Amino acid sequence: MNSNNNISQNQSQSNTTAVRSRIVILGAGESGVGAAKLAQKQGFDVFVSDFGSIAAIYKADLQSMNIPFEENQHTEALILNATEVVKSPGIPSKAPIVKALVEKGVPVISEIEFAKRYTNAKTICITGSNGKSTTTMLTYHILQKAGLNVGLAGNIGRSFAAQVADIDFDWYVLEISSFMLDDMYEFRADIAVLLNITPDHLDRYDYQIANYAASKMRIVQNQTSADAFIYCADDEETKKILDKVNIEAQAYPFSILKKVEQGAYLEENIIHINTNLNNTLTMSISDLALQGKHNIYNSMASGIVAKVLELRNETIRESMGEFKNIDHRLEFVAKINDVAYINDSKATNVNSTWYALESVNTDVVLIMGGVDKGNDYEMLRDLVKSKVKAIICLGKDNKRIHDAFEDDVDVIVNTFSAEEAVQVAYHLAKKGSTVLLSPACASFDLFKSYEDRGNQFKAAVKEL
Repeated sequence: MNSNNNISQNQSQSNTTAVRSRIVILGAGESGVGAAKLAQKQGFDVFVSDFGSIAAIYKADLQSMNIPFEENQHTEALILNATEVVKSPGIPSKAPIVKALVEKGVPVISEIEFAKRYTNAKTICITGSNGKSTTTMLTYHILQKAGLNVGLAGNIGRSFAAQVADIDFDWYVLEISSFMLDDMYEFRADIAVLLNITPDHLDRYDYQIANYAASKMRIVQNQTSADAFIYCADDEETKKILDKVNIEAQAYPFSILKKVEQGAYLEENIIHINTNLNNTLTMSISDLALQGKHNIYNSMASGIVAKVLELRNETIRESMGEFKNIDHRLEFVAKINDVAYINDSKATNVNSTWYALESVNTDVVLIMGGVDKGNDYEMLRDLVKSKVKAIICLGKDNKRIHDAFEDDVDVIVNTFSAEEAVQVAYHLAKKGSTVLLSPACASFDLFKSYEDRGNQFKAAVKEL
């Protein structure tokens, strides 16, 4: 690195007029570095810019590939001359550098859009406010067990672009966030899954649920009658937005409230999945590895994907019966003095916390809080009143949680570390109850990520 600035020493090459098309990558995390790798392999002149510091592992990757980069700044002279820009999903469209690019007419796209250009693999794209990771992992598990040559990417695991650069898969299961969808234009999902739409990330959507819903519906853009669209027929916001969108793909709804002809439904605790009227899959919900109402929906969605691909019923049943959920999603940690400790750190919005509370059948000491993204806690009120005996706030600013629940629970305590929260919970929890970490908020005020938050919680429980 240059001693007097934060630009890598190869930058001087980028100042010259390049014969090759120039790709600039904004953000040097998993997504950005993967895109840089693929861009270099495709022969582009590549430059990477991160407004923050770059993690050592990604910096080493860029240096090993001899890709010029900068950190802790965006140098306009090195960015605005791009032919095209690949933007990491965490960078908002309102960021000054993105506004400058748009004003100059430089196309700004997502890593997913960029990577899809260079693979013939078919894609199963899963989005929704809640359950994306679980459903993505379950779908991937089913396809792997069935022997398909399948990769896992998107908002989970290794970068899609990096895998396209290195590996030749026939299928990819992609977890797709609204932030990714916002920068996808020509991309087409062979199978699109929309699990639900509930208020989340509204700070990125002018606090309008309609804007967020419109972003989620981009999952079906460019689909044809040869493709499949799988969605929850019980979800109110999905039903509203579906009335405004023309769906070209074959639609497969899933519901636990009513029968559907093609798709999935629940009747007397038996799931029925059919995409072909002559070959219905049935499975008792008691045989599902993932329990709770929300996981019936997730399992239905994955099961429909498997049936669209005409996988064997026996393989689908086995896969859905043996699957182990991802870390930090309703993850059992320990039972101490007849009190269960559950890590649901991945619950970064109110709806996820609703699902978590709904799935617990005991009294609850709830640990919640963090970076509030415009949360409306009203939907939690009935569950909090009936189940929650104490709330332990884990965040720097807990005022909105106090305001929301001070009339519904007797005890609300502020804490500022996972260790402190667990210690307080240990003293408040009674035998037979559950200590549930389900924050309903992002983690970045006190932790590096929801994984860091969950890991610190688990470590603190194990110290009890």
